[in-house]
Amino acid sequence: MTRGRRTAALCAAVAALLLGLLTAPAAPAAGAAGAAPQARSQSFDEGWRFALVNTESATDPTGAYADAYRPSYDDSAWRRLDLPHDWAIERPPTTTGSTYSEGFYPGGLGWYRKTFTLPPRLAGKRLSLEFDGVYMDSSVYVNGQVAARHPYGYTGFEVDLSDLVHTDGSTPNTVAVKVVNQVQSSRWYSGSGIYRHVRLITTDRTHIDRHGVTVTTPDLKDTYQDGYAKVRARTRVAGGDGTVTTTVYDAKGTEVARADGADAELRVPDPQLWSPDRPYRYTAVSTVTVDGRKVDSVRTRFGIRWFSFDPDHGFSLNGRRTKLRGVNLHHTLGPLGAAVSEDAMRRQLTKMKQMGVNAVRTSHNPPAPELVELCDELGLLLMVEAFDTWRTPKKPYDYGRFFDEHSDSDITEMVRAARNSPAVVMWSIGNEIPDGTSVEIGVPIARRLIDDIKAADPTRPVVIGSHSYTSVPQDGSAQDQILRMLDGVGLNYNSAKSIDALHAKYPNTFFFESESASATSARGAYQDPQWGNTAQDYTPGRREPSSYDNNMVSWASSGEHALKKDRDREFFAGQFIWSGQDYIGEPTPYNNVFPVKTSYFGAVDTAGFAKDQFYLYQSQWTSRPMVHLVPMDWTTHEPGEQVSVWAYSNAEKVELFLNGRSLGARSFDRKTTTYGAAYRETTEPTGDDKQYPSGSYTSPNGSTGSLKLRWNVPFAKGELTAVAYRDGKPVARDTVRTAGSPAGVRLRVERGKKLSFVTADVVDARGVLVPYADNLVAFRAKDGRVVATDNGRQENGTSYASPAQRAFHGRVMAVVTTGSHVTASLGPASPAPPADASFSASATTLPEAMTDDDPATGWSSLATKGASLQFPAMTHAHAREWVALNWTGERSVSRLTARFTTGGALTLPQSVRVTYWNGTRYVPAPGVRTTWADTSDAPSTFAFSPVETSRLRLEMTSPTPGAATGFFRISELTAEP
Repeated sequence: MTRGRRTAALCAAVAALLLGLLTAPAAPAAGAAGAAPQARSQSFDEGWRFALVNTESATDPTGAYADAYRPSYDDSAWRRLDLPHDWAIERPPTTTGSTYSEGFYPGGLGWYRKTFTLPPRLAGKRLSLEFDGVYMDSSVYVNGQVAARHPYGYTGFEVDLSDLVHTDGSTPNTVAVKVVNQVQSSRWYSGSGIYRHVRLITTDRTHIDRHGVTVTTPDLKDTYQDGYAKVRARTRVAGGDGTVTTTVYDAKGTEVARADGADAELRVPDPQLWSPDRPYRYTAVSTVTVDGRKVDSVRTRFGIRWFSFDPDHGFSLNGRRTKLRGVNLHHTLGPLGAAVSEDAMRRQLTKMKQMGVNAVRTSHNPPAPELVELCDELGLLLMVEAFDTWRTPKKPYDYGRFFDEHSDSDITEMVRAARNSPAVVMWSIGNEIPDGTSVEIGVPIARRLIDDIKAADPTRPVVIGSHSYTSVPQDGSAQDQILRMLDGVGLNYNSAKSIDALHAKYPNTFFFESESASATSARGAYQDPQWGNTAQDYTPGRREPSSYDNNMVSWASSGEHALKKDRDREFFAGQFIWSGQDYIGEPTPYNNVFPVKTSYFGAVDTAGFAKDQFYLYQSQWTSRPMVHLVPMDWTTHEPGEQVSVWAYSNAEKVELFLNGRSLGARSFDRKTTTYGAAYRETTEPTGDDKQYPSGSYTSPNGSTGSLKLRWNVPFAKGELTAVAYRDGKPVARDTVRTAGSPAGVRLRVERGKKLSFVTADVVDARGVLVPYADNLVAFRAKDGRVVATDNGRQENGTSYASPAQRAFHGRVMAVVTTGSHVTASLGPASPAPPADASFSASATTLPEAMTDDDPATGWSSLATKGASLQFPAMTHAHAREWVALNWTGERSVSRLTARFTTGGALTLPQSVRVTYWNGTRYVPAPGVRTTWADTSDAPSTFAFSPVETSRLRLEMTSPTPGAATGFFRISELTAEP
C-alpha cells in the first residue's frame, strides 16, 4: 500500500468520474397490466408516500393525521419515496428533540401510505406483506382496519392481507403504517421508519409457512469422513395438506439429492464444505403439490459445515481450530443511517474481510436478512443477538416497555429467520442486561429465552454478552445461575486474570470476548505516543482522540492488549472488537458535546476509511504480506521535530527509509504460546497492564513484548518508506510523503449495483494527499443523484444529505446512484476560529473562554486521564502548548496580553515565543519584550514591533514536561495595536 504517491490521475480543482451503469431488472408492479405470472415474492418497496408529523415528540399536536389510516385520507401532498427509508438521517443533527447518545438525531412520529390494485387472478390466494424491520412501535392498517402492531424495531413480521384487500383489478387498496420512535428509545442511533425491505407474498391457501423450511446436517463430522453429508429438510405446510418434495442443488445448479416428505432426509455425496475461506453453498428447493398440482415452492440457501466450542480448546470449524477474529457492528451504514443498502453492507463487510475478520456480532439486535445473506456469501461467521435490554429499561422508551409481552415471539422470529444460515454459530439472548444481576427477575427470563431458542433451533449454542463477569460470581448469584444455564458466555472488557479465573471455576463453559478493546481514535489524529493512555483534546474543530492506540475510557483496553490477551489462551474462543466501524451515536469520550455525533471506537470510520487500528488487526489476522506506517501524516511536523514512527506488519523485519537513507531495521522475535501456537512480537517491557507486578502484560509463557516496531525520527520533508521483509526478501512497503498546499481533487470509485461510493482525495500539485486539508468538496451527479456524503469526522454538524462536505484529513466520500457522471469541486478551507489552542483539557476550558470578558472562565491544558482497564489515572503536562487569536482581514498588532492563572499544577511558562501568520506560515514576531506578572491572573505582556497579520499565536514551554505540574491556564488573552 502506498499513500500520497504521485499520480497521473485527474486531480484538478474540479475532478470528474463516469460510473459504469450497473442495473438489475425491475420487478413488475403488483397487478400491472400484462405483467408476468405472479411471483411468490415481489418487492413492495416502491411508490410509498410519507409524512413526518413531528420530530420533537411522538404526538400529532394538531390532529391533522388522526385519520391517516383511512383509505379516503388525502395524502396527495405527502412526499413520494421508495423504501427502505430512514427519516432521521435526512435531517441535520440538532440539540432539539434529540440526545447525544443517538447522535443528536430526533425520532418522532411518521406515517407511510401506499395505494395499489390487485388483479382478479389473485382472488382466493393467500396474500401477505413481510416487513423486515420498522423502527419502531409500528401499526399497520389495511383498508382502514388494524392488521398488525409490532413494537420491536429489529425483527421482521408478517401481515395477512387475504381477507382485507380487493382483488378486482380496479378497486384501490391502501396500506398505512404508523411509526413511533419516541426519544430516548436507544443507546445508539437507531434510525426511524420503514428502514428495511417490504415484500408482497402471494401463495395458494395451502402453502409453505413463513420461515417454514429448516435445513440441518446432522452427524456431519462422522458422515463427512465416509464421503457424504446427511441433509435433513423439514418443511412446515400451512392451510391444508400437501405432498412435499425437496431437491438439493450444488452451486453450479446440478441436482445432487432428492427426497419426498415434510421431514426428508437426503444424502449429498462428496460434500463441499462452507468456510470463511471458501463459502460454498447449496440450494434446497422445497415444493408442495396438492393432487399433483404444484401450489408452492421455496428456495433455501444453506451450507454444509460443522463446528464446535470446546471449553478447553476453543472454537473449531470443520475440524480445524481457529480463533474468532470478530468485530461488533451496529446496523447503521454510515451516512445512509439505518436504511438497508446491500451495496453499503457489501462494502462494509468486504472491508472487514480485508482486515482479517472472520466473524461479526450483530450488536445488539437481530440483523437484516441481507446482512445474513452477505455473511453466508462472503464467509463471515455470525453471533446473532436478540436484545440490548430485557424488562428493566436502559432508556425511558426502549424495548423494555414491550419485553414481557413480545420477547418470546421476537426471539423466535430472530432464530427462525436465520437458522438456515451456515454463518450463524451462536445465538445471544442479550447484551449487558441489567436484569442479569437479579435472581428474581433475570434468572427466570434467561431460562425462558434459552428455551425459546432451543425450541426453534437445538443445533447451536446459546450465549450472552455481559459486563457482569469481570470478577468470579458468587455461588447462587444471578450471574452464577445464568452462566450455568448457558452454553457459553461472551465477556465484555475482562482483564486477562479475570478470564483465567472464570475458566478455572467454570471448566464446562466456553468463554470468548464479546466486546474487546474499545479504544477510541480519529483517523489522522496523533497525540502523545510516549504515554499508554492520553487525555483527549476538547478544542472545537479538533475533538480527535489519538490514533497511537492510546486513548481509552475506564472500561477499555488498547487494541494491542486485546490481541495479546486472546492469542495466549487456547481455551478462549476468540474476540469481537468494539467496534469494526464507527457508528452514529455514543460519541465517547465527548458525550453531550455538540456536534460530536458519532463514535470513535471503529477500526474504520463512518465513511469506510481505514484508521491505523485497521492495520494493527490486519497485521495479526492476515498472512498476505503487509506493512503500515503510523502516523499516516508526514507533513504537519516542524523541521527536526522528533516523530514517533511505528510499523504494523505481519513480516518478521521492517526497514525504515527517509528520502532513500536507511534509518535502520527492526525485527519481531518468533515466540510460541504455551499451547504451541507460533506468533511474532518484540521482546521488551511494555508497561501496558497495571495488574501484573512488572506493569507489563505478561504471556503465560513468561514473555512481554509489543506488536509494533518503533523508531524516533527527526522530521525532514520528503518520503518516509517502510519495507517489510520475509526470509530476507522485500514483500511489502508503505510510503507517506510531505504534501504541499491543496491544489485539486482526485476521485476513485467503489461500484455497487444500485449505489456507488466515490472517494475524493484533496491533493497537492504533485498528487500527494494533503493530510491537513479540510476544504469544502462539492459533488454533483449528472444522470444520477448524490444520495449522501461523509468525511468520517465525528465532530461534524453538516447533514449527511448535503452534496458538499468538508474533507477530513484530506479525504471525503460521496454515495451516488450507480450510472452517475460525478464531478467534485474543491472549495475553501475552514476559516480560523476567533480563539484557538493546541489542546483544551475539558468542555469548560475552551479557547473562547479567554475572550468572553469573564475573569472566572478561561482556557486550560490541565487534564487528568482517568484509570482504564490497563492503566492507572494519568496526569502529564505537554512539553509545549500554544494559544491563538484570529480575525478576519489583516490588522496591525504590537502587543499580546495574557492573564495566567498560577498555583497548584498551574504555572507560568518556562519560555514563550510570539508568532504571527505571514500568509503562508507562522513566523516569529520581531523584537519581543516580555513582562511577567507577579500574581495569578495579573496581565503578562509581550510587546513587539508592529506586524500586519490575521493570526497571532503565543507558544509556551512547560517547566516540567511529563509531570503532574507545569500546566497552563489563561483567563484572558488580548491583542492590541
